[in-house]
Amino acid sequence: MDGTHSQVHSRDQAGSISRWPRPPVSRTRRALRPSHLPRPLSPKCTDLVQVLTGAVPPDAHGGPSPNSSMTTGELQEYWRKEKRCWRRVKLLFEVASARIEERKVSKFVMYQIVIIQTGSFDSNKAVLERRYSDFEMLQKSLLKTFREEIEDIVFPKKHLMGNFSEEMISERKLAFQEYLSLLYAIRCVRRSREFIDFLTRPELREAFGCLRGGQYSRALDILVRVVPLQEKLTAHCPVMVVPALCAMLVCHRDLERPAEAFAAGERALQCLQAREGHRYYAPLLDAMLRLAYALGKDFVSLQEKLQESQLRKPSPWGFTLKELTVREYLY
Repeated sequence: MDGTHSQVHSRDQAGSISRWPRPPVSRTRRALRPSHLPRPLSPKCTDLVQVLTGAVPPDAHGGPSPNSSMTTGELQEYWRKEKRCWRRVKLLFEVASARIEERKVSKFVMYQIVIIQTGSFDSNKAVLERRYSDFEMLQKSLLKTFREEIEDIVFPKKHLMGNFSEEMISERKLAFQEYLSLLYAIRCVRRSREFIDFLTRPELREAFGCLRGGQYSRALDILVRVVPLQEKLTAHCPVMVVPALCAMLVCHRDLERPAEAFAAGERALQCLQAREGHRYYAPLLDAMLRLAYALGKDFVSLQEKLQESQLRKPSPWGFTLKELTVREYLY
């Protein structure tokens, strides 16, 4: 090294040149497990810690793999966070208003859905709009998987006439509000991909479309609104929020906001803490490493985690974080 830091001139999918500096790499490979650090727990010890801390509920899904490199302290902290996540998040659905929208070849009613978390003041209430056909598609998709579970839930019928009358709109507002509340009361339904997609996918598709088009500010405006709702709906599986959080990182980074980008990346890493084999793990670490170096933060620990991850499971593709995110929500 000649004392100056080399610049990274890698091209992303849009063809722009990244200006983030690459942190210096040690001439000698760092030991994967320095002798002064505690050794990771064996699978049996891991199970024992989970039992002693009461961290394994009957419906738990996933967790640290037996090959995880987490130390005893890191593992205990992970399960403390997981235990907090298992507290049920209760949501209240209200169809607050409706409006008639007319287009060149169609006319329909848009229903405004307000979703808030109960039990405490919710500063991140979600407001979204769906039309009758969206509810109808949700019902059809749920019937394919949960026919028995939702057989007693009445879905508002379609009428040939009178759909735009004030009386009919008011009636459907109440019906859709009850419909969503009853669906949410069934655990397997509220955790299903169909239910979560109904409430978040249209906004996420728009946000990722803006990201692909280089409209980073517009993409962030949408993500800031939809990600809190996605987090509430996926508390049982936080990894589902990772693509959206990584999209926020990419947008902030390309808008020259490294601190905000780093904060979004930290949230994403928390979701991926025990899933080192996840396709986002190595690209996210690489992006965070560069941001940490640019911000003057500690990047050595991130570099070590990245090296360990690549040695355990080399990535055959080598996608950057941006190349991964622009492939999300294409359809």
